[in-house]
Amino acid sequence: QVQLVESGGGLVQPRGSLRLSCVASISIFRIYTMAWYRQAPGKPRELVATITGGGSVNYADSAKGRFTISRDDAKKMVYLQMNSLKPEDTAVYYCNGRLLQNNYWGQGTQVTVSS
Repeated sequence: QVQLVESGGGLVQPRGSLRLSCVASISIFRIYTMAWYRQAPGKPRELVATITGGGSVNYADSAKGRFTISRDDAKKMVYLQMNSLKPEDTAVYYCNGRLLQNNYWGQGTQVTVSS
């Protein structure tokens, strides 16, 4: 059974930083496209960043210049480094792994940006 488990969320002050981690129990992790999504209260889930098996990355406009997605295929992990955090970044952040018809989600980790 495939599992994605996020960690690293928490409470941080505006302009602070957090690093989210996700470990995946996927046997062929290296060819999966991995992504981070987030969902704020009362809003739909939105894409934050993606990274392909080849290492190509893509970011939502809200994340460009502040967030960095990366992966370690040997450890089957994906990371989201978040800098210069804003209150509007407050949300539950979800790890996602996708390959063809396979689409897996983690349980989410809460990020709260507040003074």
